[in-house]
Amino acid sequence: MGKQESSAQDQVRTTVEDVRDDVEDVDIASIEEPTSSRHSHHSTSSRKTYHYLSHHILALLIPFSIFGVLARLGIQALTTYNGQSFASLTYVQATGCLVMGFALHLKEPISDFYGPLYTAITTGFCGSLTTFSGWQSDIFSSWINSGHFLRGGLRDFIDGLGKTVFTLCVSIASVLFGTYLARVLVPHIPTKRFPPRPTFKFRYGLTIFSVLIYAATFPTYFLLPDDYRHQATAALLFAFPGTLTRYLLSVQLNPLLKTFPMGTFAANAIGSGLLAAFRVIQGIEGNGRISSNACSILQGLDDGYCGCLTTISTFATEILALKGWARARYVLVSWVVGQLLFLVILGPALLSGNVGKSTACSFT
Repeated sequence: MGKQESSAQDQVRTTVEDVRDDVEDVDIASIEEPTSSRHSHHSTSSRKTYHYLSHHILALLIPFSIFGVLARLGIQALTTYNGQSFASLTYVQATGCLVMGFALHLKEPISDFYGPLYTAITTGFCGSLTTFSGWQSDIFSSWINSGHFLRGGLRDFIDGLGKTVFTLCVSIASVLFGTYLARVLVPHIPTKRFPPRPTFKFRYGLTIFSVLIYAATFPTYFLLPDDYRHQATAALLFAFPGTLTRYLLSVQLNPLLKTFPMGTFAANAIGSGLLAAFRVIQGIEGNGRISSNACSILQGLDDGYCGCLTTISTFATEILALKGWARARYVLVSWVVGQLLFLVILGPALLSGNVGKSTACSFT
């Protein structure tokens, strides 16, 4: 028994080390790109490669970003209730990071099957499911006690600090656990059941279908009942533009510095600043209060554009991929900039007395 226990412990230790190596060996310049996506010609293998700006990649981001934002809104609705122990966004971040970790381990086989699918899963689904700006907004709401809870300033600080540390730990742990699950489960999946690589007609058909899905979001917004607009349909309009902006920033700026992912940082900072500005408009009270239609559009920009522009799944993966003090610097700079943007943009509006701590929008 002693030898069996020792062997099992060694196997678990080896697996954990392999998982850590998997994530730490990731190139921050191409986390969300399929293998060889920057080289569309002269591939040394039989795998079909795609340029990182290929229309196949960009189009497939559409349905996956829409599915991501719908999943986020659904999980938040499911986990928001009286007496909840954790912030609803915690479940969102954990789910997205779990899928991200799983996909990271499968980057090679997914890229071998259909490269754009890897980017669609990581950038499209995981990036749209998780949200950095929403996390920053939650933390700032704790500082200012937007819920008007009966507690002192010290408790406000502890609540904000708790959301900061707990979300970071859960997100990073979920990426590692996702990678671990992939390592454990994939060897037991029969490879003979894998479908063949997509044909030419299938690839172009999928691209056209993806574009039609985005076109369908417009009649969905106008034809479904008005009550659905602020809950989901407005967010669908802005999901893909937010994801596309983040992807373009990532592929253009992340390769600039090996120790600081500028693209992800810029996306998270811009999204946090925009969300703070939208919160100012949504919080206007009195005669300046905006219309219900404008409130729905703003909520769509909050959940759709800002939610998909910013990401925790890529952020957590980059933290694991960085080395030494580069990790701490990236986390601190990103977090401090996010909170400063809310302080500079939302703070003066709150002090003016014309903007409330919580939204004054009416959707009816």
